[in-house]
Amino acid sequence: MRLSFPKCAAVSALLFLAAGVPARADYVVLRSGARLNVTGYELLGDRYRLHVQGGVAEVPVADIVAIEPEEIFEPSTEPLSDKTPFQKLIHDAAARYNLDPNLIHSVISIESNFNPKAVSRKNARGLMQLMPRTAELMGVKDSFDPAQNIDGGSHYLSDLLKKYRNDLTLALAAYNAGPDSVDKYGRRVPPYLETMKYVQRIAKTYAKLKADAAGPANSTGRLSFPEN
Repeated sequence: MRLSFPKCAAVSALLFLAAGVPARADYVVLRSGARLNVTGYELLGDRYRLHVQGGVAEVPVADIVAIEPEEIFEPSTEPLSDKTPFQKLIHDAAARYNLDPNLIHSVISIESNFNPKAVSRKNARGLMQLMPRTAELMGVKDSFDPAQNIDGGSHYLSDLLKKYRNDLTLALAAYNAGPDSVDKYGRRVPPYLETMKYVQRIAKTYAKLKADAAGPANSTGRLSFPEN
């Protein structure tokens, strides 16, 4: 999600403290155009306290134009095969919920990079990054169990596709930002940077996997997502 703020000055301390930050972080975008990694932040009146490796720094809200989540995983574009982790569970869930297994493969790749123990900053868990409430609704008792997670995530994605009349763009946006956000903006992709990038990355990865699955003789290498 992108957060927009007012305007103003004071950045040198941040530039000094920003060296050598850990891989998982948020980006703070400064009015100067610089992008800094922070591991956390707190709003203190008209100032932000930014947590960086080695210390903290306070800066006026107006010096920051956006806070953006870092993209963590580079999606796999390897075709779904016997070598793909959890490929049988993916195929079983795809058949159960009438989904393309390449779509489930794409979501897992981008959500968790096939790490069944992955936990996001928002407490989404497992291969398909289920939020606790979503897991509960889908009957998932243990989000770290690959079989339960893939079943629950595929079930949820199938329900979203039904809700949005097979509009894959909206279903993916809802999977990332929640259906309330999609509905709030008139059944359009919410104007959140994280969600827009998420849908674009899935589209690119899914198109590549579909093209590889179809083979050179049958594929154009393109996949059309509905326009909103």
